[in-house]
Amino acid sequence: MSFDTLGLSDKVLEAVKASGYTEPTPIQAEAIPHVMQRRDVLGIAQTGTGKTASFTLPMLSLLEKGRARARMPRTLILEPTRELAAQVEENLNRYSENQKLSVALLIGGTSFEDQFKKLDRGVDILIATPGRLLDCFERGKILMNGVEVMVIDEADRMLDMGFIPDIERICKMVPFTRQTLFFSATMPPEIEGLANKFLQNPVQVTVAKASSTSDTITQHAVASEYEDYEKRAKLRELIEGAVELKNGIIFCNRKRDVATVFRSLDRHGYSVGALHGDMDQTSRSATLNAFKDNKITLLVASDVAARGLDIPDVSHVFNFDVPVNAEDYVHRIGRTGRAGRSGVAYMIVVPTEQKNFDAIESLIGQKIKWLDDEAVEWDAKAGKRGRGKSAPKGKEKAEKPNKTAKANKQEATDKPAESRKNHNENTSKGNKRDKKSNHEQVDLEYSDRDHAFGGEEHIPAFLR
Repeated sequence: MSFDTLGLSDKVLEAVKASGYTEPTPIQAEAIPHVMQRRDVLGIAQTGTGKTASFTLPMLSLLEKGRARARMPRTLILEPTRELAAQVEENLNRYSENQKLSVALLIGGTSFEDQFKKLDRGVDILIATPGRLLDCFERGKILMNGVEVMVIDEADRMLDMGFIPDIERICKMVPFTRQTLFFSATMPPEIEGLANKFLQNPVQVTVAKASSTSDTITQHAVASEYEDYEKRAKLRELIEGAVELKNGIIFCNRKRDVATVFRSLDRHGYSVGALHGDMDQTSRSATLNAFKDNKITLLVASDVAARGLDIPDVSHVFNFDVPVNAEDYVHRIGRTGRAGRSGVAYMIVVPTEQKNFDAIESLIGQKIKWLDDEAVEWDAKAGKRGRGKSAPKGKEKAEKPNKTAKANKQEATDKPAESRKNHNENTSKGNKRDKKSNHEQVDLEYSDRDHAFGGEEHIPAFLR
């Protein structure tokens, strides 16, 4: 099958050919004809299968007739993150180069005034995040009664980020006669209910089982000891041992851990950047561009990046933490193995993450292979069919090798300034005599520094 058979306009076909695409992906081949027939579509496909083009290409063809009016967009595309919205804008600008259609981006972290000016001139396609769209509507800067086509993209991520009430409100603001296109990689009950509520007799297009992972991705689970510094050592071991590592994304559950892992890797000489939700839009864009241009090899990110990155050739994904939400695992590893390419995904697992790990295997319907059968030895010590050693409890936790270092640090805190200085000098001399310079010791010392925890208020009580 070729794009010529899907009913797209000549101008769109020319842009597609200029972009180097010759054959549509399965989701594009099945969804585009229904969109061109003005049907509501419910599309379910894995991330990286070309969902974006399955609604942007027919949308551009449909918009060739008619014109935009001030503050009244003709079509609306809702995205969960700024990065994903910006990438959809890039795709639309590329595919609409032969047309005189205006595209506007309405996201947080950018100037309101610049966005209002575009809306005042009239836009054919508006790409927005829910919060910024509602903000503009409440300010009276936009009217929704001219929307002909509405796209809800990455609907399951909208659910995870708490946007569903906003989506319901927006759906009531646009005309009832609109065409609605609804795309998601997974289909939890809440999303299914939302689709049934706002889609009229939709055509369901499913090219992969919901919540499945791509066959092009090789998945591994890796056993790790309990402490964070041991997990960081395991991460470095995986990076060093990775075969054909071109670039990689490292996912953490918490923003604080993103900063800690970034500083640790930077300290050990890796080419690395960081990305999380608290960064301003300028910094986020600069970091993403550096990663796309191969100026940095590794990107440490929170889940804000799991749905917002469209980098075709990411070779590896490293899960520093097991995702709390099992569906996030599908989207994290979906950053690699895109468009038929092969990819490798690692997940570091500690004993306390057993429940989350089992939930992921249940969701994707397959067992994740343990790297080098590490789980066999781990299970034997744990005494159960689990994922490793039991977490230290009570007195056993206090008997860890770094007990002395922690005790000395606390003792030094309680001393007057001069005594503390002498204590630190003696400790330093003792450390030199020990001559412990391996990676684990270096990282342990680093993890005890105040700034590794993001400030004084985040320092655990036993390190104060």
